[in-house]
Amino acid sequence: MSWRADVLTLFPEMFPGPLGQSLAGRALERGDWSVSTHDIRSFATDKHRSVDDTPFGGGAGMVMRADVIDAALASVAGTRPVIFLTPRGAPLRQALVQELSAGPGVVLLCGRYEGVDQRVIEARGLIEVSVGDYVLSGGETAALVLLDACVRLLPGVMGAAESADEESFAAGLLEYPHYTRPADWNGLRVPDVLLSGHHGAVATWRREQAERATRERRPDLWARYLSAMQRATVAPAAAAP
Repeated sequence: MSWRADVLTLFPEMFPGPLGQSLAGRALERGDWSVSTHDIRSFATDKHRSVDDTPFGGGAGMVMRADVIDAALASVAGTRPVIFLTPRGAPLRQALVQELSAGPGVVLLCGRYEGVDQRVIEARGLIEVSVGDYVLSGGETAALVLLDACVRLLPGVMGAAESADEESFAAGLLEYPHYTRPADWNGLRVPDVLLSGHHGAVATWRREQAERATRERRPDLWARYLSAMQRATVAPAAAAP
């Protein structure tokens, strides 16, 4: 059975979008994964197909109605995780991507306007996820980001499994820098260690570069990495007789 994504959106024509190209597109054609869109407006009950209303308590903008969203979610009910893409959600991490890609698929709710009525979020137990500390026009582009991250980890999509093992975040670190031919470009040479043929030295250099980049660019990741390393060191010692 292929990995399946169902997307609830006001703009179903946005999918598969860029995911219909390159590796993800070829995997889609092979049937390694599938994506189905569901127009939220088709679950509205009035003649105007209204999906939103003014917020209680006042304020700018409109809020997507609980009854309409609930009906849309009920149409794809099942055992897959249901994710609401929102700036209020927990940050999307590689660990969650790996967990989702290892499962049967996802249901994605793409919000618009000022958001979705909180009651349906709580009643349905939606997993709120954010792709970054910024605000988008809607959840569709965020959904594409999450789908891209998951699909590329599906078996056979990328080809070389080791590629995923060495990428940024796979080991809690940013990825090391890459070089290719020519070895000398505009007077800038590839680091000698990469030309040495010494696999152990290359591995050490790459680890050092990954740690340096993480320490300098993402102190939050670096702190988590150090904490994980400390736990890994303490755990065997605690288990010793």
